[in-house]
Amino acid sequence: MNELMQVIILAIVQGLTEFLPISSSAHLILVPLLTGWRDQGLSFDVAVHVGTLLAVCWYFRQELLRIQAGFWRSVQGRPSRFYSKLAWQLIIASIPIALIGFLAHDFIATTLRSPLVIACSTITFGALLFASDRFSTHSKMMGQLRYKDVLIIGFAQTLALIPGTSRSGITLTAGLGLGYKRATAAKFSFLLSIPLIVLAGTYEGLKIIRSPDPVAWPYLLTGIAFAAVSAYFCIKAFLSLIGRIGVLPFVCYRLALGAFLLFMFW
Repeated sequence: MNELMQVIILAIVQGLTEFLPISSSAHLILVPLLTGWRDQGLSFDVAVHVGTLLAVCWYFRQELLRIQAGFWRSVQGRPSRFYSKLAWQLIIASIPIALIGFLAHDFIATTLRSPLVIACSTITFGALLFASDRFSTHSKMMGQLRYKDVLIIGFAQTLALIPGTSRSGITLTAGLGLGYKRATAAKFSFLLSIPLIVLAGTYEGLKIIRSPDPVAWPYLLTGIAFAAVSAYFCIKAFLSLIGRIGVLPFVCYRLALGAFLLFMFW
């Protein structure tokens, strides 16, 4: 299979898995591993994450404008009741993973990127997602978010540094466990992805700029485009369906994937 087709497939995989509770990082590690493709490299990972960032920002563009306005209103001493609070909640929830991710980045990149780690975390956190959804009250709305709750979600998000956990999956698990409705927990999870992707993309992007290696811009731009389109439609479909179908299909997928990886690599 030629390199362009590999770029397109991996970009679509990233776009579809970034916002589903099944771990995009695990799939980007596993697809080349299982197919024998060479590792796509840091620049490609950054590019497809830029694509998913564009998708989530475009989908929530009106919401983001209100959050931005709410933030500046709070800075000026005249906060709005909802969006100023939400802006600060997103900032506070992003602090734990920013600190822990910066400190533990090298250890995670060199030690935890193994199929067995992915298999165990896929199964473990899949079961936790099921339990969180099964025993949740599903009663709280976005306007009921408390600072205590967003801190819990923020610290839960740090577990996504372990490949196979799923950032969206663990934040959704935390939100459901705190009693929020599925759509509310998913929406906050998606909004919370924005500062994280910006921080991680900036950190990794600076590495690329300093690197003497050439950058294959046509492939990177192709990856950005396909990741953005697939991620946009994934977000739209997930938010429209999550209230009806719940998380069971994703839990079943995680358990099956984890069992397959254990069978292949144990």
